[in-house]
Amino acid sequence: MTKSLYKVQKQISKKRGGKLNALHEDSRDAKRLRRASAREDRLARVAAEMSKARQGYLDRIAFFQECLKEATEPVSISDADMAAFVNRYIHRSDSEIEQLQQERRKGRPPSKREDALVQRRGMDEKEFKAGFWMPDLTQEDVRTFLMAWNGDWSSLSSMKFIRLSQDGIKHASSFPPKGLS
Repeated sequence: MTKSLYKVQKQISKKRGGKLNALHEDSRDAKRLRRASAREDRLARVAAEMSKARQGYLDRIAFFQECLKEATEPVSISDADMAAFVNRYIHRSDSEIEQLQQERRKGRPPSKREDALVQRRGMDEKEFKAGFWMPDLTQEDVRTFLMAWNGDWSSLSSMKFIRLSQDGIKHASSFPPKGLS
């Protein structure tokens, strides 16, 4: 329960002597309660949508964090290494796609899961051609920050990001990602 709904309930119950259940349907107090409840629902819905939209980027950064932890010598990472990381990220679900294709009977359409995985891989490949949004792993401070990152969205604002294209061209990017910035 957000603070605003709680405040409205507290004010009304204080005014009515602690009884909230004896409100008339169209009274001003009932309307205030409905407005506060609708505001709380709207805020929760918007927060859930934003969290869902950010989750793909958080998963991407967590993948690069795991790549750094797996790297044998994270002292210096070149652009070619970053491109290899991106290719690993793009093709991370290829084995599952192959398994789903093998399980499918001949002449049957692909499952929804297979369609979603193939579509996601296609979108990632398209983004890689134009410029794949990722942390700039060539910089030492970004690598140190990424190794200590706790998975929080708001802490990413201090990290430097780039757009790495398939041709090996790097462009500075902003956080949060907007279009091809």
